[in-house]
Amino acid sequence: MTIERLLQLSEQFEALQGNDRVKDLEAALIFRRDEVSDFESAVYDPFICLILQGGKDVHIGNNSVSLAQGDTLLISHALPVLAKITEASPEKPYRALVFSVDLGILRSLYEEMGEQISDVGATSALVASPADPTYMEPMMRYLELMDAPLDAKVLGPMIVKEIHFRLLMSPVGRMLRSLFLVDSHASRIATAISEIRSSFRETLVMGDLAQIVGMSPSSFHEHFKTVTGTTPLQYQKDLRLSEARGLLMKGGLSVSAVAYDVGYESPTHFSREYSRKFGVSPKNHLTLA
Repeated sequence: MTIERLLQLSEQFEALQGNDRVKDLEAALIFRRDEVSDFESAVYDPFICLILQGGKDVHIGNNSVSLAQGDTLLISHALPVLAKITEASPEKPYRALVFSVDLGILRSLYEEMGEQISDVGATSALVASPADPTYMEPMMRYLELMDAPLDAKVLGPMIVKEIHFRLLMSPVGRMLRSLFLVDSHASRIATAISEIRSSFRETLVMGDLAQIVGMSPSSFHEHFKTVTGTTPLQYQKDLRLSEARGLLMKGGLSVSAVAYDVGYESPTHFSREYSRKFGVSPKNHLTLA
């Protein structure tokens, strides 16, 4: 019954998004689509996504997951992904409940629990599994606060902390538990991702990046791929192409200007890689702007 109740609450909550009435419940977002879609490119920051209705496919590097009602998707590191809605209609739209994962809250919880946290180790930054009632129940209570603004202001942050605790201790939270271990591979890759994102337009020097995170180039490459499902160079390329797609769809710049803006030295090279990733040339997306 929890999924059905969350679906019901999500319909009410969606109607209030952007309203002052739910300003203290900003940790939650309802995402809805009334029709299936082609693959779309986006950079996902850490979040947990609970599919309430419909279906979705998500791809990052070598990792691919298909999600249906009652499934959870956890993203522990910022990832450039391709995603498409596979099941949706006006009568029965795709609907998902998305909670931002606050690494500050997780870090505070980790410090409180210390050595009591166990079962850490290598896993992917993208994990899908059936939803766990331990975090679904507080999610439900969080949405129910929309009918009580004062309760939302006072109790909302407490429930958000509870959701993070339940998530951290759940089976899908293994990567999150590893993330805060001092010098863990997960934490070092998170540092590398931050470095790449802050300078994705610049030439990536693998040795320099490996040195920053305190790993040998071969070890860095191996663990980066284990965590993200892709290589550092491909990760940077995906960031560039995702940014380029957004610029093209917005309009106002030529294909060549966009290529240079995201860090390519050759518009021809850019067009070739763009077409390979999205299945159409950048000119096609520019036409749609």
